[in-house]
Amino acid sequence: MIVCIAEKPSVAKDIAAVLGANQRKDGYFEGNNYQVTWTFGHLCTLKEPRDYLEEWRYWNLRYLPMVPSKFGIKLLDNDGVKKQFQVIKRLVESCEKVVNCGDAGQEGEVIQRWVLHLTKCKVPIKRLWISSLTEEAIKEGFSKLKDAKDYNNLYAAGNARAVGDWLLGINATRLFTKKFGQQKQVLSIGRVQTPTLAMIVKRQLEIDNFKSEDYWELRTVYRDTEFNSVLGKIKKKEKAHYALSKISEAPFIITSFEQKEGKERPPRLFDLTALQVETNKKFGFSADQTLKHIQSLYEKKLVTYPRVDTTYLPDDMYPKVSGILSKMQYYSKLTAPLLEKKIPKTKQVFDNKKVTDHHAIIPTGVIPSGINPDEQRVYDVVAKRFISVFYPDCVVSNTTVLGEVLKLEFKATGKQILQPGWRVVYETEASSDKTKSDDDKIMPTFVQGESGPHVPRVDKKQTSPPKFYTEATLLRAMETAGKQVDDDEMRELLKDNGIGRPSTRANIIETLFRRKYIERKKKNILATQTGIDLIEVIENETLKSPELTGDWERKLRLIEKGEFEPDQFKQELIEMVVNLTNEVLFNSHNKSVTIMEEEQPQENNKRG
Repeated sequence: MIVCIAEKPSVAKDIAAVLGANQRKDGYFEGNNYQVTWTFGHLCTLKEPRDYLEEWRYWNLRYLPMVPSKFGIKLLDNDGVKKQFQVIKRLVESCEKVVNCGDAGQEGEVIQRWVLHLTKCKVPIKRLWISSLTEEAIKEGFSKLKDAKDYNNLYAAGNARAVGDWLLGINATRLFTKKFGQQKQVLSIGRVQTPTLAMIVKRQLEIDNFKSEDYWELRTVYRDTEFNSVLGKIKKKEKAHYALSKISEAPFIITSFEQKEGKERPPRLFDLTALQVETNKKFGFSADQTLKHIQSLYEKKLVTYPRVDTTYLPDDMYPKVSGILSKMQYYSKLTAPLLEKKIPKTKQVFDNKKVTDHHAIIPTGVIPSGINPDEQRVYDVVAKRFISVFYPDCVVSNTTVLGEVLKLEFKATGKQILQPGWRVVYETEASSDKTKSDDDKIMPTFVQGESGPHVPRVDKKQTSPPKFYTEATLLRAMETAGKQVDDDEMRELLKDNGIGRPSTRANIIETLFRRKYIERKKKNILATQTGIDLIEVIENETLKSPELTGDWERKLRLIEKGEFEPDQFKQELIEMVVNLTNEVLFNSHNKSVTIMEEEQPQENNKRG
């Protein structure tokens, strides 16, 4: 008998149907020499402090830092979990082979490996690795089962992440709670959540301390076109009005008129973070809401595996594209022009070197049914993006006009769409930052040397503070370890140093909300006084630094590639925890953190 272990009952049901295991038993399906069972996501967790030493049960500074000589795992203390584990254990003990059918990612690997470790599995283990739950994908996956050992590095990285989060989260939370907390207040510290909070607090303080200053801009209108002075922001009102008085009676002269044809490539396919950014901008969905919607669409076989950090497809997906497009009947007006000719194959879409375990999120071609309105919105965003990448570039005319009045230069720019290309896909949308631009305007034709009257003016303005983070901009900041990056190519290069993973960032943000360290005001994210106070009592810059946390993240990815040792990563975290403990214990500052009503966090937080 072959035992297959899926991560959820619904996935187990889909796999069982494909394998012919049609008999429903208590906790599994059986048939055709297969038994298909499941976990409920995490059945196991790392042991808690009290499981190692009885005195570690107590929150006391004298027991810090707590560093187990060897980390252990245990079942979650839940009757349903314990019952299902016994089912899995019994099946594994009497089978000839196990197929790990967990989610094809780092967390899915850890979930299954921990369960199999507790069952003391001694039979050969194979790995099902698929990117969608369609019948075709499941059949293809079972025809190409991998050896479990091929994913040892993936497990090593996931396990190292969990151990690292335990070391820092458990020790730092107890350390700061006992040193700076008030009454029964818990100060939660985490490897990813603390630098994320630090970014929000830094932005908050920049805004709070910002002092607005007046400035003036000199503009003029010539032939219904507004030109801006190259003087930019003029700090003195007198200087601005002096310039205005000088040019008011003199003619405006065109010194240069240049039109250049340019091309705008289609936007990239979605990884999870890019999808969360897009849906936050369009619909105001939180990162957590989007993750839940796209995960549901995946489980309903409508999209491919969503917890990904690549925007590319592998070359072997190219032959399948036409078939997927032809099944997307609701979008037939958009897909028909593509299917009339050969689908283009570009490096912006297909690149084996940019794809590791999974490819970008795309539709499977299964016709949507039984989905709620919010899931429909998310599906529509994914579907249109998939269609758009196979359309031609958008051809535009970029116009730059220079003029002068008494040697004072002015400039105007504009853009005209000559051939919409991929923008056709988004024509029905009222507004989209992917398809609209504030400086899209058709300009008249000017001739060098022409001149005439103009209407100059001075506009009084004020300097603006930095903008609050939204979930969209916060996700991007986490992805790039706090660096402000707009270019897609540069973002790709920085992903290895981002803080958190695509699948965990939503949970980190929600954790900060739940613990009352941050709050929402409309779309903006603000730090609460509790959050600000917490960051201020943390003097250790490593603990707060997005860049250094990003470096840990990079090392975890290197472990996944077999290029860095998990023990070295653990040792670095241990050294940091020891140094941090000594720093805080001998800190004589009399500080405390403002108390806000909060949900008490679970001490052993898997996601840090």
